[in-house]
Amino acid sequence: MHLLSDFSLWWLLPIGIVSFIMTVFYYRNVSWLNELSSWKKNLVKSLRFSSLFLIGLLLLGLVFEATHFRDEKPIFISLIDNSSSMKNFKDSSTIAKNLEKYRAELKERYEDQFELIEWTIGSQQGNGKVDFSEKSSNLELGFESIISQFYNRNVGGVALISDGNYNVGSNPSYAAEKLNLTPIFSLSVGDTTPKRDHFIKNVSANDLAYLNNDFPVEVDIEAFKLGGKSAVVSILKNGATVASQKVTYDTQKKSFKQLDFQLKADKVGVQSYTVAVSNIAGEYSIKNNRRNFYIEVVDARSKILLISAAPHPDMSAFKDVLERNENYEVKSLLLKDWDQNINKVDLVIWHEPGIQFDPAQHQRLRSAGIPILYVLGQQTDAAEISKLSIGLKSNSSSQSEELEPTFNSGFNAFELSEACKTSIDFLPPLTAKFGAIKVDPSAEILLYQRIGQIKKNDPLLFFSKGEKVKNGVIFGEGIWRWRLNDFIRHQNHDVFNEFIGKIANYLMVKNQGMGLRVQLPKRMNSEEELIVTASFYNASMEPITSPKIDFILTSDKGKQYKSQFAVAGSVYKLNQGKLNPGKYNWKASTTFNGKKYMKSGVFIVEEIQLEKLESFANHSTLKQLSKQSNGSFHSLSSYRKMLDELAKRNDIATVTYEDHTFDDLLDYFIAFVLLFLLLAGEWFLRRYFGSY
Repeated sequence: MHLLSDFSLWWLLPIGIVSFIMTVFYYRNVSWLNELSSWKKNLVKSLRFSSLFLIGLLLLGLVFEATHFRDEKPIFISLIDNSSSMKNFKDSSTIAKNLEKYRAELKERYEDQFELIEWTIGSQQGNGKVDFSEKSSNLELGFESIISQFYNRNVGGVALISDGNYNVGSNPSYAAEKLNLTPIFSLSVGDTTPKRDHFIKNVSANDLAYLNNDFPVEVDIEAFKLGGKSAVVSILKNGATVASQKVTYDTQKKSFKQLDFQLKADKVGVQSYTVAVSNIAGEYSIKNNRRNFYIEVVDARSKILLISAAPHPDMSAFKDVLERNENYEVKSLLLKDWDQNINKVDLVIWHEPGIQFDPAQHQRLRSAGIPILYVLGQQTDAAEISKLSIGLKSNSSSQSEELEPTFNSGFNAFELSEACKTSIDFLPPLTAKFGAIKVDPSAEILLYQRIGQIKKNDPLLFFSKGEKVKNGVIFGEGIWRWRLNDFIRHQNHDVFNEFIGKIANYLMVKNQGMGLRVQLPKRMNSEEELIVTASFYNASMEPITSPKIDFILTSDKGKQYKSQFAVAGSVYKLNQGKLNPGKYNWKASTTFNGKKYMKSGVFIVEEIQLEKLESFANHSTLKQLSKQSNGSFHSLSSYRKMLDELAKRNDIATVTYEDHTFDDLLDYFIAFVLLFLLLAGEWFLRRYFGSY
């Protein structure tokens, strides 16, 4: 234990001198004290001196540093692959039995020596039941979870029980490298010998196609030990074959074929197709010979018009993002080349409307109910801004300034990903007219202005609502730098594409009036839960929850599921759980003030078939993990070899940590007890010796 203080300990000397002087001064003229013997006099004076000295000592702020030692047993984690591919092999019937034996013997031999933890890994990391039912396998996630949850802990070892196959995430060896000095013991299951089989490895097709257009479909077929054999690959719609090709496998042990099809989009709506490869006698499994995919056929695209008085890189940035979305038809024009045609235009992005501003032209756009995204740069001054009637007031001058963005955490008109929100603070500034701006209180502000670390109350990007449409305003030019910044930081434009895409989509959604609104995904997989959100607005556009909303879900096989929404705050929520693969029709309905409101739609649930494709184990991945971490590789049936090895390893040991605590003397209760005893003792002796 060490004694520390903010002041020099030499202060104890003047504290002692002052305490002594105060004691002598107090008892210098006490008459009854002369009647006592010397030892009694000294005892009373000593108590007074000690109490004064202790008070001075407490005021000095002394701190005691105490050192404690604690032992941490090594953590041993059993990471069990819970994916369904673990049941694809001949030894699958013995896996559960061997696993139970492994658990029992590990606990019996090492429960006192190690802290034993068991995790499952599939599509997610979990601590639940091992039933080998997960539809995908992400081994990388298991090691990433160990790194994040046991950072700076004594992880002595990891036992990975798996077939080595992974179909989600990267090679687990990259994440496992971060587990410094932690050996990985691989306990393998399955047979690494490829089976006589062929299967549909992948189907690539766009989610969207346009009516009466052809759309491509790419089918990947993989085969093992079928050299010289032939098969027919067919695409079926409603049970009828719409396209087919014959494939002949190479004589090699493994054969890969890629087939290209062109199909006709002849009907609007979500269309279901099935890719099937014909069965071959003696193949290992026929479950992987069929695969479904879905295409949504639409008969129109949203039209977006980009106009500006002069060429500008901002317009190129907008055009590049929007053209990537097949739902959009994008046209970029200079004002002098624009023929004033606004037929079927769904959104206008107007760069620097202050240049060559034509009030009549602007009024035509507003009268047509077309949403407009205004980009106000250095060439648009306060006079032009007031003519736009967008709820923005500016007292801008002829000078310009650099404005950085910061995200408005209270914005809830639409959701941005966490990656997008985080990137906003790193975006370069936009250039705009210098001066303060004010917006209508009803405006929805997405970005505020920021100068350095100072956040301003002035908006940088906001939306204003009219009766039927919404308008957006970006107060500054140079958004092309945001796209460049995104590529420099992430080597792609995903964040910028999401940001601009969400803004365009939000502006093109028409304002809805009173009535029922329902939100649910158009496409999901069989491992996701269907969560439906609904809301109901009265004539004052206030959300209310008094009407009861019914929901009917109908599968493509005709089975109906009827349920009712539950109230969650100012909205309605309904969790339908996980659904079987297929196409579903839904209908939500309610009655309010005698009037019936209804919404309906279609969505699809896709089957995850990744685990069906694994017909042989991948032990090379397990061996690599063990080799790079100084662990060992065994089969699950030989788990005792690994348990015996654990007893011989010196690198899996208890670690002793040294902890230091710092406590103020004022925090010790005994110091106040001692002070009380000293003062009480002096008071008692004064009474006893006749002072009062």
